[in-house]
Amino acid sequence: MTRTSRRMVLVSTIVVAVAAVGERPILNAWGAHGHIISGAAAARALPNEMPKFFRNAADQLSYLTPEPDRWRDRGEAERDPAMNGGFAPDHFINFERIPESSWQAENRFVFLADVRAKTGMDLPEAGLSPFHILELFQRLRVAFGEWRAGPDVKTRRWIEQRIVNDAGLLGHYVTDGANPLHTTIHHHGWIGENPKAYATDREIHARFEGLYVHAQVKLGDLMPEMKQPPRVLSEPRRDILAFLKASHTYVDEFYTIDKQSPFNSLTTAPQNKQFTVARLVFGAEMLRDLWWTAWVTSVDPRTTASAAPRAGGTGPIPLP
Repeated sequence: MTRTSRRMVLVSTIVVAVAAVGERPILNAWGAHGHIISGAAAARALPNEMPKFFRNAADQLSYLTPEPDRWRDRGEAERDPAMNGGFAPDHFINFERIPESSWQAENRFVFLADVRAKTGMDLPEAGLSPFHILELFQRLRVAFGEWRAGPDVKTRRWIEQRIVNDAGLLGHYVTDGANPLHTTIHHHGWIGENPKAYATDREIHARFEGLYVHAQVKLGDLMPEMKQPPRVLSEPRRDILAFLKASHTYVDEFYTIDKQSPFNSLTTAPQNKQFTVARLVFGAEMLRDLWWTAWVTSVDPRTTASAAPRAGGTGPIPLP
């Protein structure tokens, strides 16, 4: 197969991955490649104090990071559409449409009810990624606690399988959130007033996450930039939201860079590479910190991060 043919196959694969859900198309975020290298970077940066079984599962954790996108199987959706888009809101959050007071909601259902009451918005358009990341983090922390208290080796092996699986799935949604396009209404091209003449093509998501990342970014680009030491997050709910809000601040920069050098498989401009690697590393470090926090704070449900042993510092994700 020629280079041109391979490129055409890749483009076709990415285009097929887009399916409409209301007004928001679904795209396999970062492509499998971007998720895999982010998961691998997070696993390789774990503290030595993490349980050995977890550190030994680095390859499996990396493999599982794209898993929720694999569920978006075209053939399965044709058999029954129940899962096709039903969980799409777990992958994104539209910050421009969410009242700040809605973040006080206890859980996703209270949140959605509050947003609808205040905005009249169609609920899937709100997005649920902050809650889904928190939910998976809590499942992981509970499982680590069960593992600590496991009555025998056999039971602990079963729990280890649950832990690795949930940690890998958590990785998907965290690395989704590191992409600014998963935090904005401008997810598939700029919409509304456009004084800076940003790209409006609906392929921009695919050009960035799929074509560009697959062709131009590798794990070796991420590892030297994993400079932040592991942290125990003192308030995971707050810190997850801060992480996603920080990602959102890069929406304008993303579109500015794309305007200067459009993201695609042939783009080699330094600013595109620097931006993309930084976003992937941002997600990988947050994922590593959530894994680490889940383990350290699993000693007892009432244990707080400030009272637990740790590697590195504590505190929320700093806003840029």
